[in-house]
Amino acid sequence: MRSKLPLLSALSVGAIVLACQTYDFEPVEPLAIAQTTVEEVINARRSKPNIMLLVDTSASMTDPVNPSDPACMVDYQGSRTLCGREVPCNVDVCPTRWTELQAAVPQFLESSGQFVRFALTTYPETRGGTAVVDACREATQSALLKGLPDQEDDASLLAHASEINDLLQGIPNSGEGRPLGGTPTSGSLSFVGGLPGLQDPDRENFVILLTDGLPNCNANNANTGANPDLCKCTIDNNGCYGAYDKRGCLDSDASVAAVQALKEKEISTIVIGFGAETASGEGPAVLEAMARAGGFERTCDAARPCGEGDTCNPTTGLCNRSFFQAGNQSELARALEDISRAVVQEEPCLIPLDGPQRPTDPKLLVVYVEGERTPSSDSTWTLDDRGVLFTGQTCERILASTPEAPVKIEVRAIRQR
Repeated sequence: MRSKLPLLSALSVGAIVLACQTYDFEPVEPLAIAQTTVEEVINARRSKPNIMLLVDTSASMTDPVNPSDPACMVDYQGSRTLCGREVPCNVDVCPTRWTELQAAVPQFLESSGQFVRFALTTYPETRGGTAVVDACREATQSALLKGLPDQEDDASLLAHASEINDLLQGIPNSGEGRPLGGTPTSGSLSFVGGLPGLQDPDRENFVILLTDGLPNCNANNANTGANPDLCKCTIDNNGCYGAYDKRGCLDSDASVAAVQALKEKEISTIVIGFGAETASGEGPAVLEAMARAGGFERTCDAARPCGEGDTCNPTTGLCNRSFFQAGNQSELARALEDISRAVVQEEPCLIPLDGPQRPTDPKLLVVYVEGERTPSSDSTWTLDDRGVLFTGQTCERILASTPEAPVKIEVRAIRQR
């Protein structure tokens, strides 16, 4: 006779049987997904941006761009010395910072001229004098060598940019009119920030600060040469005494504050350091603080790296250094080209996607035009190496947009990591 097990006993046996079974699990790496959303309100006929070129014409601009070059050593007062401020360089064999700048600027102005409203201010405003008050005079109206243009058609803007290039080329490396004096950066930034034309609410407004030295020349500097640690003297041989007791001290705080004041007026400052002084010592920290306050972001990717001594953050698609650093003509030309690419609207029907903004697969890209999902086609948009390129009727719609009737575009890209 077969007896029946109580229900509880039966469950216990079943549990034992189940416990004896084994399972093999294959580990699966979790899928990490990141989404980038780029929203653009496109006005193809938006006003062209204002760019003030604020160019440092201090005495150090006549120093050799490569001081280790034997061709830059000259006979002076019975001994061999490095050419530059005391004795002019033979620029045919020993280029200076100034001649390298003159060589780099023409292409920038020519390629960007029809898309940008340029102006030019130089500093310090020495008026040819060599006294301390002359060497440290900040830019005033007399240093505004070329104001913003009156006309905005392409031909007029290009001619205006060409005139600015002529003015820069006309400043000699030696002799009368050559770069002289110190680096009154804070006061000169304040001057250009007060120009009414650079506070246009209907345009993007920029200042490109191109300097080869540490900011100084502030007669109201809180520090003096009596306290070297706080002063951080910028004068050779620790010359922060007498008339340079305050003026010779590093003017970092006031310079950063001047950039912040410009940003409060919606004027972005782009900082370019040119030469050895801005690449070492106190230079990088000061220029970095100014550039961060200026609000201009340096984008990057594998095709457009950040340059010597800098790296690209793959997560943000931004350079880890906020200011541009150039040591010669080619590096300066590259910095100016990067700036042009960032501020010039040459192709309204293109929304650039850089680095981490791009999808891992074109199928993971979704585009909305005025809130309506728009599939890719020959008459709508395609994804190329630069980003989302609108074509056909969609591009025509963008080109017909105005400030009063813009087109809202939203691009959503998914990356699988």
